[in-house]
Amino acid sequence: MADYPVEESWMSLAQIDPELEQVDNTGLSISHQSIPARDGHGIPVRIYKPTSPPSEGSPLIVFFHGGGFCLGNLDGEDLVCRKFARELGAVVVNVDYRLAPEDQFPAGPNDAWDAVQWAAANATTTLSATPTRGFIVGGTSAGGNLTAVTATLARDTGLTPPITGLCLLIPALTDTHNPASHMAPHLRSFAQNSDAPVLSRASMEALVGPGGYEPDMQSRLFNIYSEREPVSRAGLPPTYFQICGLDPLRDEGLFLERELRETHGTKTRLKVWEGLPHGFWSVFTQLSKSKMWPGETVEGVKWLLEQGGGEVGG
Repeated sequence: MADYPVEESWMSLAQIDPELEQVDNTGLSISHQSIPARDGHGIPVRIYKPTSPPSEGSPLIVFFHGGGFCLGNLDGEDLVCRKFARELGAVVVNVDYRLAPEDQFPAGPNDAWDAVQWAAANATTTLSATPTRGFIVGGTSAGGNLTAVTATLARDTGLTPPITGLCLLIPALTDTHNPASHMAPHLRSFAQNSDAPVLSRASMEALVGPGGYEPDMQSRLFNIYSEREPVSRAGLPPTYFQICGLDPLRDEGLFLERELRETHGTKTRLKVWEGLPHGFWSVFTQLSKSKMWPGETVEGVKWLLEQGGGEVGG
């Protein structure tokens, strides 16, 4: 795996697994829509609804794909979004936020926040969801970053209905070169896994650096550990984490999970994929652990929904 080309591995994250091209739409209603961004841009979304929703109503899930803020599309998370709708009876909004370098920071986080606000405002009407059954926001890698950013904005602005759970899959959370002083001693994975397959230090710098995403590293729209724009992590809803052991981002996720649980009393659930690289399930699709990944992810989101009480399922 160590010789797997960086460009090829990252492009694979933007593609749906060939085995999934013949997808099964049984039990699902899938539609596409463009929702309004603050600057007039239309944000493409794919909406998944169960054709036979639970009698008590469908929870609402908003999901953001990965791809280093520069790659990715709706197909990258299509399988798991289908599973959320089919197996959990959820209405799912899969968001195609704007990417760099064509659209520079903060277009991506602005789109993400606008999409979450739209979903909240249209939950019971356009989306036919019941957010009192659960309102989950989640994402993978860059999408995990957008999830954390939007969660703090939702808390600080009093979003209604409130987000009830977060799904953070291999999230990027801070400026790895200049982390907050209290965080720095705990971030060993950036050096330990600097030459890891799929996501290495070089590929991270290519994606986030000049010619790539180029965020303001101390903006709260990128860095929830910013020291220039301090953001509290208190008062966040129950959070489900997936972390990969052979990932430069590993320790960022582990740090946040521990902080939420030990410092702020937030309920957390943690799955660590030991010895496996960032987003392995999208790249090395034939691994047994890759085949386990969709089911594990659904179970994690099911756990989030159960924190609000009641049974979950279609």
